[in-house]
Amino acid sequence: MGQKLKVEKVDIFIVPMELKYPFTTSFGTEKKRRVVIVSLESGDLKGWGECTAGEGPWYSYETVDTAVHIAKEFLVPLVLKQEFNNPTEFYQRISVVRGNNMIKAAFEEAFWDLYAKSLGKPLYVLLGGVRTKIFSGVSIGIKGSIDELIRHINMYLNMGYRRIKIKIKPGWDIEVVRQVRRQFPETPLQVDANAAYDISYITLFEELDKYNLLMIEQPFHYEDLVDHAYLQKRIGTPICLDESIHSIHLAKAAIALGSTRVINIKPGRVGGIIQSKEIHDYAKERNIPVWIGGMLESGIGRAHLVALATLPNVRYPNDVSASDRYYHEDIVEPEFKLNKDGTISVPNGPGIGVEVKEEFIEEKAIDIFEWS
Repeated sequence: MGQKLKVEKVDIFIVPMELKYPFTTSFGTEKKRRVVIVSLESGDLKGWGECTAGEGPWYSYETVDTAVHIAKEFLVPLVLKQEFNNPTEFYQRISVVRGNNMIKAAFEEAFWDLYAKSLGKPLYVLLGGVRTKIFSGVSIGIKGSIDELIRHINMYLNMGYRRIKIKIKPGWDIEVVRQVRRQFPETPLQVDANAAYDISYITLFEELDKYNLLMIEQPFHYEDLVDHAYLQKRIGTPICLDESIHSIHLAKAAIALGSTRVINIKPGRVGGIIQSKEIHDYAKERNIPVWIGGMLESGIGRAHLVALATLPNVRYPNDVSASDRYYHEDIVEPEFKLNKDGTISVPNGPGIGVEVKEEFIEEKAIDIFEWS
């Protein structure tokens, strides 16, 4: 048991970061992010977390601006000058705020980092991680042509990535998968629809079933567990749910209905590390494998993803790529690198295990909010 931690200072930084390549999904195209960074201080210790909300309410109803509003008006008053024995107490405190999982996750991540540092232990050890390297996959957005997509796949395979995920949407699906499979017949491959289809496309997914895919991720509406269950009965390829699973309660429902055979866990989507681990543990008991998804995080959010990816039921390569996959310069050091065997090494220092470049953040930030 560590010392009781009093949250003496809260900082929120809004840091613009430009992507190396535009990232296109069925929701639209992202070229840059305003990254929301949360810092909590207790004594001489500082913990860091990241909010994965986007500019618009496309993947989630949360946005950068609504996240900052909820933080300023509700979360900061709940935690500032308060003492907590452990992350569970902290989570219980902020869970009175309904929804708004992405900004709550950022606060909870920052406290986990603070707590682990107070114990002098790596975060992944506290979570029960079982590996010191994680398998890394890469997610490739929709491109202007299939030839361009194939060039990018070649590039990432040559870098050493262990699995390829491609985005699909109506009109960019069967022919794309057919040609990718022709070029890369043995490459572990999965597709992600980001809820772009409905049950009227069932014959399309029966056709995709022929291409030896690892999984089909989130084909239907994020609230539609029933049609996902119907589709899963019709095809052999595992359905993986992402947007549909934003709590342990929905994970239980999806598993009970047979809507999913794999779960993508994103701490921002589900409300933090405690919820992520609860979903992981429940799925493990029922032999439902999980993997850790990404949301174009900077090195702060990526460090938390890496820690979660060490858990024992993470049985597929993760959407946790090297820092240089998305950004020319990251906000942590050392940056996350891809090893030759397609893995990323887990930092072994206290907390998230990497140093945050505070001067860089303060210099680049377009807004800084402070409470003490």
